[in-house]
Amino acid sequence: MNQLSEISWQGLWKNNPALVQMLGLCPLLAVTNTVVNGLGLGLATLFVLIGSNITVSIVRNWVPNEIRIPVFVMIIAGLVTVVQLLMNAYTYELYQTLGIFIPLIVTNCAIIGRAEAFASKNNVKLAAWDGLMMGLGFLAILVILGAIREVLGNGTLLAGSHLLFGQIATNWQITLFQAEEAFLAAILPPGAFIALGLLIAIKNRLETRIESLFAPQKEQKVKTERARVTTET
Repeated sequence: MNQLSEISWQGLWKNNPALVQMLGLCPLLAVTNTVVNGLGLGLATLFVLIGSNITVSIVRNWVPNEIRIPVFVMIIAGLVTVVQLLMNAYTYELYQTLGIFIPLIVTNCAIIGRAEAFASKNNVKLAAWDGLMMGLGFLAILVILGAIREVLGNGTLLAGSHLLFGQIATNWQITLFQAEEAFLAAILPPGAFIALGLLIAIKNRLETRIESLFAPQKEQKVKTERARVTTET
């Protein structure tokens, strides 16, 4: 459980692929002008990340070290093709909206990075959990960025929910305020750069604050452990 907790902490916060590793920024900045777009791309990336981690973990002992990267890329490309076909069949309008950024998941360094750094060195259970946590961390930032930009740009939230969830979500849109004209600075990629920078600054500030709060406890624990070792010796 301690290992699973550490993987969760790393994926969701400490080593978040978007806020810390700064991976997958091209789709992150390009499609997060609405919550639905960010959620759609995030779910697709999550599926590929979990699937690739599991597959790489299964075959890791049979893949020669010299060709491991091409094999990992082929696995990821196969999973991305599955995602494309599913979205083309069930969420066609959203698939058209996301466009080239769905196949570009193949080149997302966060996915191949986890396959190389973690899945190829651990069992299926840990690899699947790592893929889930890293994927959820990336998904969370996509959704948060989408929410910020959609609210500032259009004054709405969950616009176009039917593109992902079907006709049941037709009335899910929330209008926070009526905007005579869209705020283009928030909708276009420059707005994503600014919003992402603010999120990174907030995360770093919170992390510093958390470390300062727990520093006395850690120091006391270290002193206690040193005193115990000295007594035993």
